[in-house]
Order: sequence, then structure tokens, then C-alpha cells
Amino acid sequence: MPTARMEEVIMEVLYPNCAALDVHKDSVVACSRGMVGSKVEREVRTFATTTSGLLALSEWLSSRGATHIAMEATGVYWRPVWNILSDGEFQLILANAKHVRNVPGRKTDVNDATWLADLLAHGLIRASFVPDMATQEQRGLLRTRKQLSRERTSHVQRLQRTLEEANIKLDSAISDVIGTSGRAMIEAMIAGETDPAKLASLAHPRMKVAPAKLAEALRGRVTKHHRFLLRLHLKQIDALDNAIAEIDKEVEVNLDPFRPFIPILTSMPGIAELSARVILAEIGTDMGRFATARHLISWSGLCPKNDESAGKRRSTRMRKGAPWLKTTLIQCAWAATRKKGSYLQAQFHRLRARRGAKKAIGAVAASILPAAYHMLKTGTLYQDLGADHFQRRSKPDQVQRLLQKLSNFGYEVTVKPLAHTVSG
Repeated sequence: MPTARMEEVIMEVLYPNCAALDVHKDSVVACSRGMVGSKVEREVRTFATTTSGLLALSEWLSSRGATHIAMEATGVYWRPVWNILSDGEFQLILANAKHVRNVPGRKTDVNDATWLADLLAHGLIRASFVPDMATQEQRGLLRTRKQLSRERTSHVQRLQRTLEEANIKLDSAISDVIGTSGRAMIEAMIAGETDPAKLASLAHPRMKVAPAKLAEALRGRVTKHHRFLLRLHLKQIDALDNAIAEIDKEVEVNLDPFRPFIPILTSMPGIAELSARVILAEIGTDMGRFATARHLISWSGLCPKNDESAGKRRSTRMRKGAPWLKTTLIQCAWAATRKKGSYLQAQFHRLRARRGAKKAIGAVAASILPAAYHMLKTGTLYQDLGADHFQRRSKPDQVQRLLQKLSNFGYEVTVKPLAHTVSG
């Protein structure tokens, strides 16, 4: 590998005065790199990550004449550094740590900052996507909402396990154990009711399950220990429901910059309003940040990683990418496959037959994202290609395959379109 001095001779310096930061929890190692004629001058200093320390860092970088500053995306530690330096006149660049690894055996904080500064000076750092503050705040709220929703699901599952331990088969009789009917029955159990008929009578009149079947499902042995756990899990579920409701209110208050784009996304099958909000919080509203739709797909991780050796593909697994966005798009893809007569449903069934449901649903999610990219970029609503899109597109190929089969059977066929058939 060429040394830094060789690179300085061979490669053009794009940013004569720049700096790089090696960010940690309690400290920031900063390397300022400047050109004095043909000579490179470097200075390295360490600053605390307190607000006063970061302000001192900003003043020092300004005094050094730094125009561009690079830092690695290390957990959440880079965020306060970014927020304070963004108040200055610096061009900030966030680097993916995997893309700027140093030579093995040279791992120190000073060497990391120096190496990053040399890469930045020669324009060898690809900037990561950092959304504006409004998008970051929505992203934080909706990510927290998803985490709380997962915790709520875990508590519901624990509640169901507690019922199973008491030999209560409530989840086998009704679909939602903490719905209106299920909750009424569980609260009655907590209060000490053990009669299955009385518990079954608390069901909503419109519930389809037969009273006798429901009563049999509610026949069990609920002990004091079970009542304690049921009460505990219900309280946790209620607390999480309240927290989620508060987040929804806060998201609604700050939704104005995103509101015009929500109807655009929800015009696509599988994307509900909440999913549209999550997508906008993850990718923003300005599609100019991504050169093409393929760049967005690559950033999201909805494409196979490039793992090839000796001409053989070793893996076709998806890249990690943006996990929060990816999980939402996968959920949207499953919802889209239930839309009858749609292009996305046809794509899923077409691919599932050859590659399995998991890869097929990943392909559907990868189709949703570029469509969303173009819709947000042009402001147009979704136009479904139809379930017969693949048949129309591959009509000549199908004709050739059928002719080849007939030829293999020893027949020579001349193909002539019908008079009433429209070519295309």
C-alpha cells in the first residue's frame, strides 16, 4: 500500500486546509492538515466532548482555516460533535468506518485522525447521508415508537405464556387476547373470578366463537402467582400504550414538512400512513441527496452484497444497510402482496415459485423503494402496472419458448398474428 507521502506526490490535493476527527465518548482527537506551499503541515490536539470542549474545538478549527471536516460514524457519539460544528462555516463529512479503515497495525487515535485527514484532503471519503434536523427528530421519535411497540408485543407474549401456565387457552379461542373482550376476561381473572361461564359472558356480543367453546378455553387453574404476573404485564402494556400515544401526538405536531408527501406514498399498495411517516423520516423528502434510485436501494441494504471471488458469487444475502427502513419496507411488501390484481402481488408470486418467499418478499420491498424515490422526486401518485405486466412484457419470449418446444418435438411451425390481435 502506498504511504501517505507517496499519495501526496501522486494524487491531487482537493482540500488544502481540512481536518479530521476521531470521536470517542469522552474525547475527540482532531488532526488539522494544511498546505504551506508544497509542504504538508499537521497539528493534532485532543478535546473533551463536553459542550465547552466542543466549542473550543470549533474555535481551534476556525483558527486553523479548516474548510472541510471529516469524522467517522461511531455510534451516537458523533451527533453532538456534528450539531455544534454545523453552526460554523465548515463543510462536514460523515464517513462510514468500513470505508476508511487504516493499514493494519497502525491503530492509534492520532493515526486514525491523521489517516482520515489525508483521505479527506485527496477527496477519497464518500460522505454518508445525514438528514436535516427536522428529519432527524422525526426519525428519533418513530424509531422510539417502533422500539416501544416491540416491547409491547413482548409483554403480550409474556402474558399469553402466563395464561398457558394456568391452562387458559384464551389465545386459541380469540384472536386478540388484550382486545375489549379478552382484557375484560383477564381483569376478571385478576380480580379472582374462576367460573368459566361467567368469564365467557364478558365477551362482546358480536364475537363469533361459541360460548361453550370459549368457556372451555377459560377453564384452568389461575393461582395467586398467575394473577400477580397478569396484573404486572397489563400495567406494562398500558404504560407502553400511553407512551406510544404521546409519541404519536409529538409526531403529528412536527409533521408539517412531511405532510404533503404522505398522500403520495400512501397511493402505493402496502404503504399505510404510519409506514409513510417512517419512510419519510428515514430517507427524507429531498431525493436529490441520492444520485439515482439505485443509490437509494444500495444505501438501504435492499440489494445483494457484492461478494465474488474467482468468478463465483459466494453470497447473495442482503447487505445490512438501513435496518429501520428495511424492516418497514419488508412489512409494506407483505401488505402489498395482499392487494389483488396488482403488479407487486404478481411479482411476488412469480418470484416465489423460483426463489422462495423470503427472497421474493425482499424483491418486492426493493421494488417499492425506487417507486417511492421517483414519486417523491416528481410529486406523482403511484400508477400500478397491473397483474398482467410480466405476461405483456415477456410475450415475445414466451412465443420463442413455445416454438422451441415444438421444434424439439419435430414440428416446424410458422407463426402469424391473428387479424384482430393488436401488436405490442
